[in-house]
Amino acid sequence: MSKLAPSSIKYSIKAKIEANGVIERPDVIGAIFGQTEGLLGADLDLRELQRSGKIGRVEVKIISKSGKSEGTIVIPSALDAAETALVAATLETIERVGPCTAKIKLEEVEDARANKRDYVVDKAKDILKNLVDNNMPETSEISEQIKESVRIGEITTYHGLPCGPDIEESEEIFVVEGRADIVNLLKFGIRNTIAVEGTSIPQQIIKLTKEKTVTLFVDGDRGGQLIFKEISAKTDIDFVAVAPEGKEVEDLTKKEVFKSLRDKLPSKQFKKELGRTGRNLQNKGKSYRTERSTTRVPAPRLSSKEKELFKKTLNELVGTRAAIILDPKKELLGKVPVTELANTLRSIDNPYAVILDGKVDYNLNQVAKRKGIKFLVGMEKENMRSPAKIISREDLK
Repeated sequence: MSKLAPSSIKYSIKAKIEANGVIERPDVIGAIFGQTEGLLGADLDLRELQRSGKIGRVEVKIISKSGKSEGTIVIPSALDAAETALVAATLETIERVGPCTAKIKLEEVEDARANKRDYVVDKAKDILKNLVDNNMPETSEISEQIKESVRIGEITTYHGLPCGPDIEESEEIFVVEGRADIVNLLKFGIRNTIAVEGTSIPQQIIKLTKEKTVTLFVDGDRGGQLIFKEISAKTDIDFVAVAPEGKEVEDLTKKEVFKSLRDKLPSKQFKKELGRTGRNLQNKGKSYRTERSTTRVPAPRLSSKEKELFKKTLNELVGTRAAIILDPKKELLGKVPVTELANTLRSIDNPYAVILDGKVDYNLNQVAKRKGIKFLVGMEKENMRSPAKIISREDLK
């Protein structure tokens, strides 16, 4: 007969027995094995289960007094919950023990692992308390450290200058002062950046300004103005964005970054304003933005049919991390992972709408501008100007 190891016990079947007469332990055990034999078939026969080690030693305690007997029965089980429940139920079918009528009442089926779980929970509480007491960083802090590591890992170089991963393939780029500025902008999805690393403007930057649309994004201090003067003296840049007064690009929040970029000025106007005031240029972009807003091309209107199509498509994409590209006839041009969307769009002719399981961010908007995409539909969206109509899941409700 196999012995059931204590470590393999999952459940304990506990029952009470009462008999009209004097009985002993062997009588009870004999009744249990004899009267349940064949009741549940060969697979759940108690003798076979005990031989195979799936049922342990049956523990019986009997006390006889005044011609009657009563006691307890405990059967350890390594079966699963359903099989253990069936075995437990058979005990109540026993009506006689030895020569006496008897009644067995099931008390409970105890989960033998409950005590272990209680121990694990209590131990885990102690461990967690020790971690907290020892200044264990919060999950958000750990997550931010991981993201920071990924962002730093994305930084590459362009002829020796630190830059974002999209610097060569992007038609529009941002020139910043240092590597820390690139790290901060990567946090907000701006990947087409390059740093001058000082007030002396490298030839590599001068070359890029001739090939791409360039926005100079500088700190809101005198150092930023000096960099503008140096770079504008050597080459032509298109726009200038300035951090809030007294702040550096590397320390800006997401809201501050995109507000500064929205308020950017054409280089010539910036130079004119700089010559006039020499300071407080951060607010000049408001008037320019108001002036040019009157000539801005309005975003396309969303028809009711398009709204239903976009809503249905977006719901189908939930959890897939994929994107759907449609042509002007609303026919499928392609379905790709979100990570490959930007590269795919560059190779597709006449895309009309993009629906993605993700956020419509600055980089995707830049691709949409170049490709003439009319609709960008995502789970979330960033607040930014675009010739396309940008739609979030919330907008489609």
